[in-house]
Amino acid sequence: MTPSKRLFDLVCALLLVVVLVPVMLCIAALILLADGRPILHRSERMSAPGRGFVMLKFRTMRHAEHDSGVTGGDKAGRITRSGRFLRPWRLDELPQLWNVLRGDMSFVGPRPPMRDYVERYPALYARVLRARPGITGLGTLVVLRMEARLLRAARSAAETDAIYCRACLPRKAALDLRYQARRSLRYDMMLMVRTVLKLHPELRFRLFRLRRGLRHLAMQAVAPRAAGPVAQRVSRPTTSGESRLELRV
Repeated sequence: MTPSKRLFDLVCALLLVVVLVPVMLCIAALILLADGRPILHRSERMSAPGRGFVMLKFRTMRHAEHDSGVTGGDKAGRITRSGRFLRPWRLDELPQLWNVLRGDMSFVGPRPPMRDYVERYPALYARVLRARPGITGLGTLVVLRMEARLLRAARSAAETDAIYCRACLPRKAALDLRYQARRSLRYDMMLMVRTVLKLHPELRFRLFRLRRGLRHLAMQAVAPRAAGPVAQRVSRPTTSGESRLELRV
């Protein structure tokens, strides 16, 4: 990670923490009242081959012994009442701002994988994890809905794992490697904006209306200048007694 990217992460994370503290407190209260403790879910993820960290999320599922693997249809019955509200908007991932401040994650990068997948595919993740894991990324943005749709059909942990390894993981890894070849602060900001717009489609409509309104105002402001001075017809008598039309500007 370059110093400029790290500085960008720190500034954005601090600003968002200040703005979103009331929201996170409300979410914590909602989970506590609706589903009880614990409020946070801690899971081990990998920032590099052989180096793990504890990733934080708001708890959206009931506890189960020996839980492992990605979430599919086999875990749908464990989603809590508050989780059904938080997960579609990815509000459960707000505590990951702490992971960004700590330097475990970035805002943009490959989603941090579980240790099991890194150990199963060491050559692949040795390349993918050259970029610091992120809250969002090109792979996450493009594959997010497809992955949710495919995994929703799984009815067992083995089926979920098979679908993920066959259909989701290779696509995400290919996109994450493409991101590495193009990454820049400008590209990161574009991916962050696209993520917000994808999760909140109503914002895209509002931005479109705002842009159209600003364009209309700009055209109104420029129109009188473009038209130029108004020409007037003036009748002026000639020496012969006939009137001659002239254009007066």
